[in-house]
Amino acid sequence: MTEMTEQDEPAGRTDGDAFILDIRLSWLASKSAYPMWLSAEDSARFVPPDPVAAQLGPVEGAVGTVHRAVALQIGEDARRLLSSALPDDVLRTVWLGATAGYFDPAAHGLSGREWMARIEQTGTTSVRDADAMFVPPAPQPVTDTDLRRRVMDQIGTVADGLERAADERSLPGLVPALEQVVTGACADLGFRLFLRAMKEYFVPIDENRCEAFTALGESFGYPEFLVDDNLNVVVVG
Repeated sequence: MTEMTEQDEPAGRTDGDAFILDIRLSWLASKSAYPMWLSAEDSARFVPPDPVAAQLGPVEGAVGTVHRAVALQIGEDARRLLSSALPDDVLRTVWLGATAGYFDPAAHGLSGREWMARIEQTGTTSVRDADAMFVPPAPQPVTDTDLRRRVMDQIGTVADGLERAADERSLPGLVPALEQVVTGACADLGFRLFLRAMKEYFVPIDENRCEAFTALGESFGYPEFLVDDNLNVVVVG
């Protein structure tokens, strides 16, 4: 089980938000397209002209405006991937899937592994600005066999729909890549990236499937609204 503490709260909320909607690396992925939501005037004022810097902005800002735990947790998720043997194309594919392709590291000369390293380094550097003696902790991926099996089972129930949606956005192989994260890196992170992809591609599911996802999220200790927020749940009858 992934233990959630009060320190996890800032990663899915800002002042005035009522709910925690995501955490850690999948929270960062959810912010990938945030410059697109701004007006042209606000974008010119607040968004760095460098697209890579824009993507890393939420990590840098977390330390100063919320709590350094946010940067620590994002970095820890990145280290879970970096400590695995997953190839570059898998890391790039799951990032593209979790962000609906809003930011492609390859378009900026970065492999999937290099992009994860940039995220990790940004978080570490941000924390060291406040604590020069900070040493990043070793990653603690969730490798429990039963949790991995349960995540794989849930991915399997919607694999066809998610793969079709990703194919339509020119991202073949998303489901196998997500499965490799679950089995080769971390069941918790794999499930969160899967949920993020389901939301980004708005893949329809029924109420029973939503309940199954939520039950699995409870096993990981997720905040109440992390799983079902923005899922495309089709209510019949």
